[in-house]
Amino acid sequence: MFESIKKNKIESGIIVSIFIIVITLIVYYICNALDLGPISIVIALIFSIASAWGSYYYSDKIVLSVNKARPATKEEDQKLVNILDSLMVASGLPSKPRLYVVDDPQPNAFATGRNPQNAVICVTTGLLEKLDYYELEGVIAHEMSHIKNYDIRLSCIVSVMVGFIVMIADLFSRMLFWGGLRDRDSDSRANGILMLIGLIFLILSPIFGSLMQLALSRKREFLADATAVEFTRNPDGLISALQKLENDPNQLKSANSATANMYIVNPFRKDTKEGKKRTTSIWSTHPSTADRIEALRNLK
Repeated sequence: MFESIKKNKIESGIIVSIFIIVITLIVYYICNALDLGPISIVIALIFSIASAWGSYYYSDKIVLSVNKARPATKEEDQKLVNILDSLMVASGLPSKPRLYVVDDPQPNAFATGRNPQNAVICVTTGLLEKLDYYELEGVIAHEMSHIKNYDIRLSCIVSVMVGFIVMIADLFSRMLFWGGLRDRDSDSRANGILMLIGLIFLILSPIFGSLMQLALSRKREFLADATAVEFTRNPDGLISALQKLENDPNQLKSANSATANMYIVNPFRKDTKEGKKRTTSIWSTHPSTADRIEALRNLK
């Protein structure tokens, strides 16, 4: 676990650095295309650093806002509050995560925040209504595992930054479509190279970002499941919860491609033929539920 935490912290720093470079090149290309001259690189650097800073410190607020989450209350969500309190000692977390609720019939949950001291666990109303005590305990323990392992920092930063890159790419494509950019001959070969690199990143960054999300998400779910069982000593609760979440037909209305990897199970539902199990592909944000359940059963 400690090795995983250290690795997550290092990967977070690397991803932020890559993000700054990518955004700098993209914005530099756009500024040059808009004929802003030598000030382009200054604008690009300021914009990329500011966006990276905002993504790091406000990623949890951005994610909660996108998912239309509201704070949980002790009066309305007593069972949820009690489960979190009972798991605090076993988890060893330094601070109690804040609880939020999304009004949606699909049972699902995610954790977010830049570190355990600023962590949030968010569940849907469908999760609270459809799961019994021990199933809900397993889900909350899973999300607390993500917090303890620093998965939340990595997944949240990646989600916000990937969404930001996609937004910039979309803005640029609209400007290009409406003729907002002007061709400009550059006297500097270096400027031409940077602009070319920026254009390549502009085109490919959404694809790279999505692939990064997929790789980060899948490999950490198994560890979070195993750590959750350490907290609860009850693999059956999480197994039963995963089965219910997998079989629920509801779509999560607030879900989007940028934050899908953060949920305990994929929030998007795809119809499958009767008797055919959902399998993991390169485009899957999560390992298959069948593989996760098999791994949990092997822990018994």
